[in-house]
Amino acid sequence: MAKTPRSLTGKVAVVTGGARGIGQALARALAREGAIVAIGDLDGAGAQDAAAELGGRAYGAALDVTDRPAFAAFLDDVEQRLGPLDILVNNAGIMPLTPLDEEADASVTRQLEINLHAVIFGTQEAMRRMRPRDTGHIVNIASLAGRAAGPGIATYCATKHGVIGLSEAVRAELRGTGVEVTVVMPGFAATELAAGVPDLRFVPRVTPEDIAAATVAALKVPRFDVWVPKRLAGIIAVAAVLPRPLREWVARAMNSQKVVHADRAQRAAYEARAAASAPHADETAFEEETAA
Repeated sequence: MAKTPRSLTGKVAVVTGGARGIGQALARALAREGAIVAIGDLDGAGAQDAAAELGGRAYGAALDVTDRPAFAAFLDDVEQRLGPLDILVNNAGIMPLTPLDEEADASVTRQLEINLHAVIFGTQEAMRRMRPRDTGHIVNIASLAGRAAGPGIATYCATKHGVIGLSEAVRAELRGTGVEVTVVMPGFAATELAAGVPDLRFVPRVTPEDIAAATVAALKVPRFDVWVPKRLAGIIAVAAVLPRPLREWVARAMNSQKVVHADRAQRAAYEARAAASAPHADETAFEEETAA
């Protein structure tokens, strides 16, 4: 028997990294469903502009997710302005592209802080706010790279594997509480993050709107695993039971080995922005380095 979709009207939803790309598409989709949306993004002006576009009580503000006290304060501010947190979408993330033996420690640290530590902290804060009310929904945006892997994005893969493992453990911790968890695993999207990266064979590049629609569907009828496109679920399930040589042959056949050969010129603007995406984490690392 089909479940009756939940209404999102009046729900307070926070989207991190919501000034552009997938985050902005998520914010728009939530607003169309009647949710009251708060956008946090390192680009504070972009967050405000994205919120203004939504109208109503939407709110946008600067947020560096690697600054944990500031992240908690942002959520406090949202709850004071809009009401108790109903939905948190941990979306902020970066994907620098480089062979691991050439990757700077600052890049590794930046990805760990944005892609994983911030998701852990955001999830903790959501649990603390939702669990006493026995209601809420935590959405963690992971990636196909959290179940598969490709050369040139080793650190990114590590963080997204971590996000999926975190989400699975938290789902078990919250069982029976009324708080839901969803992990979203898109393939390459038509966003700046995947600019210049060769397309995968057999799997079309998805749009931010595709990802937003699948996420909203999982909020209305709760579901843990969300693959975008859906065919990825079957590909990963089949690959998981294959012997490793065959599994790696499938990965090569899908073109995943060519990620490292992305067009650097097309990625230049994104790579520069990603390198400046965690000022708090970078400042902390510099302070620790100079104190050593």
